Amino acid sequence: MGLLERFRLLLHIIRWRLTWSKKDLDYLPQGLLPDKFVTARKAVQQIQDGSAVFSNGLAGNARCSVFFWALRDLFQRTGHPRELTWINVGAQGGRGKVPGTIEEIGLPGLIRRYIAGHLETCKAQLHLAEEQQLELHALPQGVMSLLLETQAAGKTHLQSPVGIGTFLDPRVGNGSALTSGATEQYVASESDILSYHLPAIRFALFNAPYADAEGNIYFTNAATWTENVQSAAAARANGGKVLVTVSAIIPKDKNRISLPAEAVDFIVVHPYNEQTASIRQRRYWPMFTAGVAVDVPAASRRLRFINNVLKITPVRGAVEFALARLGARIFAESVQEGAMVNIGVGYPEEVARQLVEHGVAGQLLFTTEAGAYGGLPAPGIFFSAAIGPQHLEPSSVMFRRYQSELDVALLGFLQVDSAGNVNASHRGPRMTDMVGPGGFPDIAHGARTIIFVGTWMAGGRFALHDNHLVIEKTGPCKFVEQVSYITFSGDEALRMGKKVFYVTNVGVFALTAKGLELRVVMPGIDVERDILKACPARIHLPENGRVDLADTAIVNGKDFYLHLQRPVAVKTINNLDA
Repeated sequence: MGLLERFRLLLHIIRWRLTWSKKDLDYLPQGLLPDKFVTARKAVQQIQDGSAVFSNGLAGNARCSVFFWALRDLFQRTGHPRELTWINVGAQGGRGKVPGTIEEIGLPGLIRRYIAGHLETCKAQLHLAEEQQLELHALPQGVMSLLLETQAAGKTHLQSPVGIGTFLDPRVGNGSALTSGATEQYVASESDILSYHLPAIRFALFNAPYADAEGNIYFTNAATWTENVQSAAAARANGGKVLVTVSAIIPKDKNRISLPAEAVDFIVVHPYNEQTASIRQRRYWPMFTAGVAVDVPAASRRLRFINNVLKITPVRGAVEFALARLGARIFAESVQEGAMVNIGVGYPEEVARQLVEHGVAGQLLFTTEAGAYGGLPAPGIFFSAAIGPQHLEPSSVMFRRYQSELDVALLGFLQVDSAGNVNASHRGPRMTDMVGPGGFPDIAHGARTIIFVGTWMAGGRFALHDNHLVIEKTGPCKFVEQVSYITFSGDEALRMGKKVFYVTNVGVFALTAKGLELRVVMPGIDVERDILKACPARIHLPENGRVDLADTAIVNGKDFYLHLQRPVAVKTINNLDA
């Protein structure tokens, strides 16, 4: 990336930081418009005390910022609406740092119950739960998105195998409830299946790019669709209302209408709405939109630069790059050309970067749980969008795909235990330690091959010397006898015949009927000293006693290559390396 491009991106970041709180809660376009066009203040006055409200968006994509700000203002002035049950599928917080997120409504009394798939970024809500001022629940993102379709069809419960054997299964953990003394439970076990439900949604809030003067809604130039249509249908089926915020009014185009005017109750035009974090919808970036030709490697470098400047992406060094190459090699040895792939956050993103840099990304079909089909998953604050997607679809459609079409998932972990169980949802016992399951249970249930990628120790320090990995400082091992919370069940994966790998700094483990088996070790690592005696988990060696040694190309990157397996038939895929 050239110096001029870096300078432009720095100006972009500075402009965003200086204006990210900009809003106009009283804005109303001039001209003759239907009565459904209102200000943000008037729109949120429709929400009644005790209602169940659903907000759309995921991470920095299509945030309902103007509704969050307007609700906060209304509640602080009048004390209403209050005691709301708030529901959202994906992460919508700002980690206590970014304005215009769901944390704006994390006020005592405004929300009584919060139900979400991902919780880690919602610091305000987590603190309220810690102080016992909020009832907190977590459900899998895919299950939640499908429950919207269930409500839209006039039904209440969804039976699903997703979550069996995990903390969501009442036979294993606490189900949906995270706070002690919770008065509700949204999952029950029924023989060999789980039954999920949600409160009846009365208000659906979402951010779409545009409306026309008749009130038709357009998703054109959006980065994600998430649950817009499904949540609107659920609210209407329950006798509720649909509130939409758009960035502008455009001429009517009946061939591009995404939601007809009769499906919407109130529309708020807010010129400061974002397509995705830092990018105004009125100045959208085509790289995130469907069907646009994109220089994927160049676009990826731009997004990586922004995340690095914002300190979203952790600083990676030689050791982390070696870990990513090890993960990429295991991926290439396990996956065929044309495979459908889901990429998690953190180290999985680094593995994906290796796939791009070494020319195999174009042989794969990447997807995101927010509904981006094809392209390359966007990192950091842009997570859940994609660079150059073939098309966008609702998250419920994507999660349904995952249950039958997902070939491989690259996921992270917090803990792994002797039975191959993974904790990816709880950093600790406090409410402020909650991460939430996100789409992890749905994705892991659907994927035929799962590759977990993460560090061997928490707080350990590793270095590379003479093509050998050296442990300079030890820390608590992430491989334990038994995880504190099960987000992924090893037993269930074995029952379903999945291939499961755990890639770490020190080597690669595979899930077998006897437990974790060490398959590959990094040069410089002593199996007995650094692995078998260093962790509480029971680690098995192959029956022949031979553990493969990772080659030096993985360690230093020199002459490193990747070749995917050749399938009999290849799916139609998007060429990312063009």
